[in-house]
Amino acid sequence: MIIDSTLSLINSADKNLAFRIRHFEDDAAFKTLQEQAYSSIIWLKEGSANIKVDFSEFPIKAGSILFLSPFQPFVLEAEEEIKGVCIDFHPEFFCLMKHQKEIAFCGLIFNNIYDPPFITITESEAVLFEVLIVQLINEVQKTALAQHDILVSILKIFMIHASRIKMQQSVAAEIPLSDQEHPFILQNLKDAIDAHFREKHSASEYAEVLKISPKSLSKITKTHLNKTLTNLISERIVLEAKRDLYMTGKSVKEIAYGLGFKDEYHFSRYFRNSTNVSPQIYRDSLRSSKSEVKIAV
Repeated sequence: MIIDSTLSLINSADKNLAFRIRHFEDDAAFKTLQEQAYSSIIWLKEGSANIKVDFSEFPIKAGSILFLSPFQPFVLEAEEEIKGVCIDFHPEFFCLMKHQKEIAFCGLIFNNIYDPPFITITESEAVLFEVLIVQLINEVQKTALAQHDILVSILKIFMIHASRIKMQQSVAAEIPLSDQEHPFILQNLKDAIDAHFREKHSASEYAEVLKISPKSLSKITKTHLNKTLTNLISERIVLEAKRDLYMTGKSVKEIAYGLGFKDEYHFSRYFRNSTNVSPQIYRDSLRSSKSEVKIAV
């Protein structure tokens, strides 16, 4: 169960979760399949558990910190009494890709399909992370100026330290890459979409980049991710469009051209097919709000 009030920020435009931090003392919140629209950091402070992530299962113990990406399916089941803390944040609240320069190694802890999705920290390292948790809790309860900026800054520090530890542990363990072909293809596909989604919109273009037939690539994504290749491409394009509509003053036409569309009308149809609203209505709904987020305790 959750042993304290959940501290969260809610996007007042679409009512979606923006940021949340909560303590737990059992696996009730995690023992059924989780597929959430936000990133999660789960720090197991006491006890032991098994975590099932992306068709793999790992035993974890006290001192483990898990890093889970949006829509990454997982189940956590306690082996003995557990306690810990969980941080959730939506990509529109804190976009890892937007902060790649500051967090150069965030790919080590998020979306790293080669290594287990967690680190194990020492007691001295736990002291540092506990300080950061306290800072997050204190800040999320405020309505002060630049609250979002401060929360994002603390999250950056948390993830930079975690990435350093992950790198040290990977080198020490000399972890080999997977022998399985499909995980490599999926990681290469993710990298290709991230690199080319602004100019490549079709499944056949990514199949050509990866030197694999469109049919085979679509079968792999459907088997491992339960999504079509077209869905994956569309989700990445629409997410970037939402970020531009949400965080920039670019016109719809500028956003359309920036994402590789010939005109804003084609882009608007594409966006509406995924979200059921036009880009302008989506932006207007954000502007009509008095503030980006509101406190919910």
